[in-house]
Amino acid sequence: MDLTCEKTIAEAARRISSLGTSPRIILDATGFLHGDGAIPEKSWQQLDAAYMAKCFAINAIGPALLMKHLLPLMPREGKSVFATLSAKVGSIGDNRLGGWYSYRASKAALNQLVRTAAIELKRRRPEAICVALHPGTVDSKLSAPFAKGGLEVRSPSEAANRLLEVIDKLTPAASGRFFDYRGEPLPW
Repeated sequence: MDLTCEKTIAEAARRISSLGTSPRIILDATGFLHGDGAIPEKSWQQLDAAYMAKCFAINAIGPALLMKHLLPLMPREGKSVFATLSAKVGSIGDNRLGGWYSYRASKAALNQLVRTAAIELKRRRPEAICVALHPGTVDSKLSAPFAKGGLEVRSPSEAANRLLEVIDKLTPAASGRFFDYRGEPLPW
């Protein structure tokens, strides 16, 4: 599916629904930081409307549309989880370095969307969980240009396993929160 095209998300939801079973886990592992010559801004002087719009389209609006179409498919009873990959740099309370305006802001927006969706989800599916997860630095195209010495970089499989361990331990009380790959809560 194309996160920037709601029609494709709706079609994917219809296909999932046609399977006749409700998904117990939905993991959104999407994100955009750089590409096509665009890089994270170090200063407000580098802000670019097109880059900012793309960050919001993929990092916030796309996941919101996933929630719109996929949260209703989750079972009404029993544990189920919608988890989306956010980023620690999307934490407003943890921002000590500045920079990366568009990426930070789009991930902060994603965090607010998760928090808001979790409130509505609880009313409809009390045992369901909706969370934002920070995977740490993963050996991927997204983080490759920024993985510097001294930074712990995980393989994709290790990162996925850690996140699945976190998801496994979540309870409904965790819904609407933001956790890192160790299961530690992160500030908004």
